[in-house]
Formats: sequence, structure tokens, C-alpha cells
Amino acid sequence: MYPELFHFLPTYGALVAAAFLTALWLAGRLAREAGLNADTVTNLGIYCALAAIGGAKAMMFLVDFRYYAGHPGEILSLSTLRAGGVFYGGLIAALAVAIWYMRKTRLPGWKTADVFAPAIALGHGIGRLGCFSAGCCWGVECHRPWAVTFTSPVAHELVGVPLNLPVHPTQLYEAFAEFAIFGFLYWRIHRAHSGGSIIGAYLMLYSTARFTVEFFRVHEQGNVLGGAFDTSQYISAGLFLLGAACLWRQRPSRPAP
Repeated sequence: MYPELFHFLPTYGALVAAAFLTALWLAGRLAREAGLNADTVTNLGIYCALAAIGGAKAMMFLVDFRYYAGHPGEILSLSTLRAGGVFYGGLIAALAVAIWYMRKTRLPGWKTADVFAPAIALGHGIGRLGCFSAGCCWGVECHRPWAVTFTSPVAHELVGVPLNLPVHPTQLYEAFAEFAIFGFLYWRIHRAHSGGSIIGAYLMLYSTARFTVEFFRVHEQGNVLGGAFDTSQYISAGLFLLGAACLWRQRPSRPAP
């Protein structure tokens, strides 16, 4: 809706920066409450953010490999550099770096992952508001009362969103889902819980929300796996199972008879 705060400051970039700083602050605060080294956790957040940027771009190239293979000049184009990429690519890369860094610094894995879960949900929700402002990740045509219509030529030029066409506000669907997930996780982490149950709940809740929202999104990128679902939905299914495994692993064991 408002792709630029000023001519030199894109709204998307400003909100993504705000999302990162907010998530980093919250993770540090929760780390202190959990008795973890806040500085080490903050450094972990920075490493994960850098990995997420690279992973999101890499996933974008992967799911649309045929296009970029046919247009290699687009890889370093301004529009590609401005694109946020695919969130799941960033999440997977961040998880890989997190595992490596936690082992290196001997941070307790499950407890550290748990303090990051609410922060990721909150930061991602703010980031999706940036998507809405820029016009990217738009939905399919919609004639419901809550449909939105993009009219900014700047947004069309930057991300290609169709103008003067009512569409599903999929960015807001996901943002509201993330804020709800954050609220639940923030409440839950302050209650008695086993290590890994918070990150497990996040993976299950977010993957469910993302799987659902994908039915209402326009998919410009390719589908690596093919079939009835898109790439993000297949990844959602995998992350849902991973989250379920986290919760199953932390279940109380039955006493021996």
C-alpha cells in the first residue's frame, strides 16, 4: 500500500529492520529469563539473520531455477537484490547455523531454540506487514469485503503486484497468524514446559498457518516437487512433522510397571 516511506527509504526495508531488532531484543530478554548468556544468544541471532538472508535468496533461486538458468543476468539485478526471497529457505539456513553455533558455544540446544521461537514469530509478523506495504506475496483475486486493491505504480514496478484488482490480503493473513502464534508462545514459555516444546509448537503452528495461506497466494515461483501442492506447502508438511517430533521427544515417559 505504501511501498516507500521516503524516496530513499522503502517501507519493506524499514519494517524488516524493525522486525530484526525487535526479535533480537526479545530473544535476549527471554534468554536472560531462562538463565542463558544473553550476549551469546544475541550473537547467535545475528549469525542466524545473516544465514536467513542468504538462505532465502538461495531458495528463491532454487524454486525458480528454470527462470534464472535462462536469465542468469537477473541473479544480480536490482529487482532480485530487493526481493526478500523465500522465508522457508531462510528458516532452514538459520536452523542449520543455529545448530552449528550452539554446539560451538555449548549453548543448551532445546532451551536456546525455545527462547528464539516467540521472537521469530513476532519478527516474522512485523516483516509480513512490510510485505503488505510493498505489495509482494500478494493473493489471488478476491471479491470478499476484506479484499484489498493495490494502486501504487511504485509497488507494481518494484514487485509486480497487479494494480486495481481486488486480491486476498495474504500478507495480513500470515501477519495476524504470526502475532497470534507469538501471543500463545509468549504465554506458554512463561509456564512450566519441557525443553523443545516451545520451538516444536512454533513449527507446528506456523507450518499449519503457512500451508493454509498458500491456497490463497499467487505463485509466481516454480514448484520444485510438482504435484497438487506448491513447494512451500511441502516444506510446511515437513516442518509440521519436525515440530511434532520435537513435542513427542519431550513427552513424559511412562513409569516402568
